[in-house]
Amino acid sequence: MRILAAGDHFVLPGLLRTALREELGTAEEPGGAVEIGELTLPWPHEPFGPVGDVHEASGTEEQMIAALDGAALCVTQMAPFTERVFAACPELRMVAVSRGGPVNVDLAAATRHGVAVSFAPGRNAPAAAEFAVGLMLTAMRRITTADAELKRGTWRGDFYAYDEAGTELDGATVGLVGYGAIGRIVARVLRAFGAHVLVADPYTDPVAARADGVEPVSLDQLLTRSSVVSLHARLTPETHHLIDAEKLKLLPEGAVLVNSARGGLLDYAPLPGLLRSGRIGALGLDVYDIEPPPADWELHRAPNVVTAPHLAGATRQTAHRAAAITAAEAGRFVRGEKLAHPANPEVQEAARP
Repeated sequence: MRILAAGDHFVLPGLLRTALREELGTAEEPGGAVEIGELTLPWPHEPFGPVGDVHEASGTEEQMIAALDGAALCVTQMAPFTERVFAACPELRMVAVSRGGPVNVDLAAATRHGVAVSFAPGRNAPAAAEFAVGLMLTAMRRITTADAELKRGTWRGDFYAYDEAGTELDGATVGLVGYGAIGRIVARVLRAFGAHVLVADPYTDPVAARADGVEPVSLDQLLTRSSVVSLHARLTPETHHLIDAEKLKLLPEGAVLVNSARGGLLDYAPLPGLLRSGRIGALGLDVYDIEPPPADWELHRAPNVVTAPHLAGATRQTAHRAAAITAAEAGRFVRGEKLAHPANPEVQEAARP
């Protein structure tokens, strides 16, 4: 069997290859039972974007068609799997994607061509959770502002003035919009800080949430009661602009808002005015409605804004975890076992070798 490890400059082809070797428990030999080829795609040195009929991918269809010659299985993070790629690669039986969702795969085309697709939920949950808490602390305590001012030669001793001083997580009520794998880790960390944690998630079992030590509430209750709000929901047509201008009015005066989930969850248009008026005390962002945001973006000039370039999942541990989860799915497929994280389970039986 020929396997293609189509990595990039984050989930390296070498990481995928090593994980596959460990999972399959076999040495590679020319002409042997398993032959692993490598391909390095340009992300993140070049931004991902639409390729063919998929929206978030790296590399080209031509590149993939050439690299997949004779491959029955591909493990990847960003490679484009479009109708054209599937049609040109009839030997391909399975694609294992090392992301939280197979957004680089045309699932309908994969299903039509009898190709099983898997993904890697939770691969970046610890990294994203830590980053969200870091954004909270940075925004609440003005860490980046103080750093920038000091490097310009300004000693901001006035941040000790009561009206300018930051706030603490200890004793704060923090609301988490979404309580999946990332939200649960964030809640655990926040409780260790001494915060009272509210969660709003229609898919969460209230009994299980209370057992975790958090309080399940409605979204409006969460926004009304929380001095800090952090977004962790999935972006769907139903959750687009979940936090819009009307919802933002529910926040207490001076609340801190953090979004490290998906830019589309939040309506960014009202935020500059709310920050300038003090209705929102600080804002921490890792994701945006347009990525990257334009140079003349109004929030670049608004007060008390902490920004990062979509880095929440960017840890070496995430890359290793992604490779391991993906290789495990490849191993299940090779052994004829049921996939743990199938994206199109209806084709798995027919797709097994």
